[in-house]
Amino acid sequence: MSERTATPRRTSGDEPARKSLSERLQSTLSNAADEHRANAAPGPGQKGSRTRRVPGRQPRRARLRLTRVDPWSVMKTSFLLSVAFGVVTFVAIFMVWSVLGAAGVWDSINSAVASIVEGDSGNSTFDITNYVGMSRVLGFTLLVSVADVILLTALATLTAFLYNLAAALLGGIEVTLAEDEK
Repeated sequence: MSERTATPRRTSGDEPARKSLSERLQSTLSNAADEHRANAAPGPGQKGSRTRRVPGRQPRRARLRLTRVDPWSVMKTSFLLSVAFGVVTFVAIFMVWSVLGAAGVWDSINSAVASIVEGDSGNSTFDITNYVGMSRVLGFTLLVSVADVILLTALATLTAFLYNLAAALLGGIEVTLAEDEK
């Protein structure tokens, strides 16, 4: 049983009257405001800025361990980042193929192949865009991007599970955090 249910309530007049909820909230908020003002006030060795370092005093350090990573949050984050990576890849390939087409690269490849294969007759039916045209390349890029989204999301989630297993055995990664010196 918890303490709350184990102790009987007194109804006699010898106990001081309990504060109402609004009085308790007001008291808590008042204490928090006082504590905030005390923390924000400059100390004796500081002139207005709380981040200024007192000479001779080392910055505070905290040693922490990363012992667990939530696989669900890793999956959501990796899914979002891999979708963004897929969109960037698709747009980049579209831009590169558009610039190559506008620069006349495909026409010069066609004329070079025609001059090599046909000689001076010039009646070649070869067209490079039948093999690496915009629609084919963008379709292939879309398929690769979708596969990357699935694989990267699964791989990141699996990595989170594996890290949690390793951290349970070995204790996780130890990180030391230090306060900035200003």
